[in-house]
Amino acid sequence: MRLSSLLALLRPALPLILGLSLGCSLSLLRVSWIQGEGEDPCVEAVGEPGGPQHPDSRTQLDQSDEDFKPRIVPYYRDPNKPYKKVLRTRYIQTELGSRERLLVAVLTSRATLSTLAVAVNRTVAHHFPRLLYFTGQRGARPPAGMQVVSHGDERPAWLMSETLRHLHTHFGADYDWFFIMQDDTYVQAPRLAALAGHLSINQDLYLGRTEEFIGAGEQARYCHGGFGYLLSRSLLLRLRPHLDGCRGDILSARPDEWLGRCLIDSLGIGCVSQHQGQQYRSFELAKNRDPEKEGSAAFLSAFAVHPVSEGTLMYRLHKRFSALELERAYSEIEQLQAQIRNLTVLTPEGEAGLSWPIGLPAPFTPRSRFEVLGWDYFTEQHTFSCADGAPKCPLQGASRADVGDAVETALEQLNRRYQPRLRFQKQRLLNGYRRFDPARGMEYTLDLLLEAVTQRGHRRALARRVSLLRPLSRVEILPMPYVTEATRVQLVLPLLVAEAAAAPAFLEAFAASVLEPREHALLTLLLVYGPREGGRGAPDPFLGVKAAAAELERRYPGTRLAWLAVRAEAPSQVRLMDVVSKKHPVDTLFFLTTVWTRPGPEVLNRCRMNAISGWQAFFPVHFQEFNPALAPQRSPPGPPGAGPDPPSPPGADPSRGAPVGGRFDRQASAEGCFYNADYLAARARLAGELAGQEEEEALEGLEVMDVFLRFSGLHLFRAVEPGLVQKFSLRDCSPRLSEELYHRCRLSNLEGLGGRAQLAMALFEQEQANST
Repeated sequence: MRLSSLLALLRPALPLILGLSLGCSLSLLRVSWIQGEGEDPCVEAVGEPGGPQHPDSRTQLDQSDEDFKPRIVPYYRDPNKPYKKVLRTRYIQTELGSRERLLVAVLTSRATLSTLAVAVNRTVAHHFPRLLYFTGQRGARPPAGMQVVSHGDERPAWLMSETLRHLHTHFGADYDWFFIMQDDTYVQAPRLAALAGHLSINQDLYLGRTEEFIGAGEQARYCHGGFGYLLSRSLLLRLRPHLDGCRGDILSARPDEWLGRCLIDSLGIGCVSQHQGQQYRSFELAKNRDPEKEGSAAFLSAFAVHPVSEGTLMYRLHKRFSALELERAYSEIEQLQAQIRNLTVLTPEGEAGLSWPIGLPAPFTPRSRFEVLGWDYFTEQHTFSCADGAPKCPLQGASRADVGDAVETALEQLNRRYQPRLRFQKQRLLNGYRRFDPARGMEYTLDLLLEAVTQRGHRRALARRVSLLRPLSRVEILPMPYVTEATRVQLVLPLLVAEAAAAPAFLEAFAASVLEPREHALLTLLLVYGPREGGRGAPDPFLGVKAAAAELERRYPGTRLAWLAVRAEAPSQVRLMDVVSKKHPVDTLFFLTTVWTRPGPEVLNRCRMNAISGWQAFFPVHFQEFNPALAPQRSPPGPPGAGPDPPSPPGADPSRGAPVGGRFDRQASAEGCFYNADYLAARARLAGELAGQEEEEALEGLEVMDVFLRFSGLHLFRAVEPGLVQKFSLRDCSPRLSEELYHRCRLSNLEGLGGRAQLAMALFEQEQANST
């Protein structure tokens, strides 16, 4: 009974026990097989006649079974050897050894440099990374925007030899392919770039339209120079040592034929028109042939067209091929949209998930009311979303051209859809709305009053609403000149008599943030005296400032704080800058500051990076603290679990005590970074446009930023600067300022009092006090 009861209890677990036993047995059996198979091959490999016969081969096999432990080798530098600093390249592309894809070289002459070469530059220069023009004319004056290399000898073989030598010397390490063409050739640039992108760079290739040498065999072919030809970088490197020998041994009146004979004689490489499945297609244009009427397959698929006798023909060819590329792009877009429409049916959302326009991202979906994208309302004359906060302002400039283009496009699309049954004519724009969607582009909704005309001449007024989208195009990186953080910054501090008391605090902050860390910066104090101040027998209002400057010079040997004294009844920022500008070289980088500003190392570095000589001036927007009497200070940290403290303003220094709130003062433009040469150029243009009394009146109502904005072609960069934090102060708004500057000054003072909630609380408390 006991045995039967025990079996009854173990019966559910019997399959598990049998499975475990069988699994363990098979695992042990498999391990023995693997060990047996792993020993024999090793022994046989050692004993093979063709195997390694090293005497320590068996020892190496025994060591291979041991576990290797990593060993850290400490860095050791010999103190007797001089330390060599590792120099990093300017671009990571150079350090990685990456190269550009294609360089285009154009052979031109004295007679065609200003005609055909200019036409080539205007049609294809924007498609290639670099486009060079080579001529034998000595001292040739290059047209604007063209890089011309003059060799000084117009002999064909000499010109070709020197061109190849120049390409090898200056660009042999930077480009994979070199395309050489004549200036009487039109090149379809996008197709040529795509061809170079499909070819392997590891082969010696001489690709173009093949031509036979006179009296040579079938294998001896050269590439016709009129249709251009591709040379690989590896082929150019191999050809370079043979150029001098070919120039002395080969006589030819054609540079392309000379190059072909040189390649065949020295390297045994001839021209090919097809490589790796890629065909180089060209078209020979007959004389007096109209490109608009040419529709052959050879013409439509050509990479190069030759000969082009004049510049106007070059532009007509470019227009024809651009229209063909545009039609091909529209056709591909329609095909892709049809495919998307067919595949949308198979998605879970079905046709409801199809966005308009097809193929573009869906509109941005806000997750809260703070992310809702607002619409701007406009008419044909006015817009109701103004930059200065005004409720209504004229629609002008680029904004007006944008609205006009949107209306014309809407009318064109309506006529294309309904013609010939209906033809629409615009009467006026009733309402217009637009908004910028960062995921799609600029969206428009237009209410148009149209006049519809039928085929029989009947007319009727219709009001229709249309929606348009200007999608975001390809994002490109704007080329910017190279700048460095090693430039010395010359700080300029204008000081009025009313600001003399705050100057010692500025000097102490300047010493702590600039002089102590030995920043590459200097300071010039511009002391502005009034007409009756600082005269004979009168006390000097800037005596304390001069004493503080002398004390800093004593504390920091080698430091010199220069100061200039100016007497002016109505000081203007431009007049004061004129005085300082004459005392410094033209390559000086100025940082115009105020006594309430505290520039630090980060601010100075951003000044160096954002102010670019001949290109850009930088005017940062400082952070202005609110009035401490109205803005509540941050309370000290509470007990654990009381919640986080409210955020500090940008650049707040905990050592200065409890910070107050503030805002970025967009109305102020007293701080600025710019080069002296750019300022002098803008100042000279101002003097040329405004003369006499008109100039004197304009200077009283202008700031330095306005001079750059109105009288300079530089880019004006305005951005918030968290490192510039100013304590609360009321600006002195002079009545001599222009109406706009006076309004900005008053608005800056009013907005700097406090936030809306703080001002409302102050008014509430005042009303409560008055009521009691």
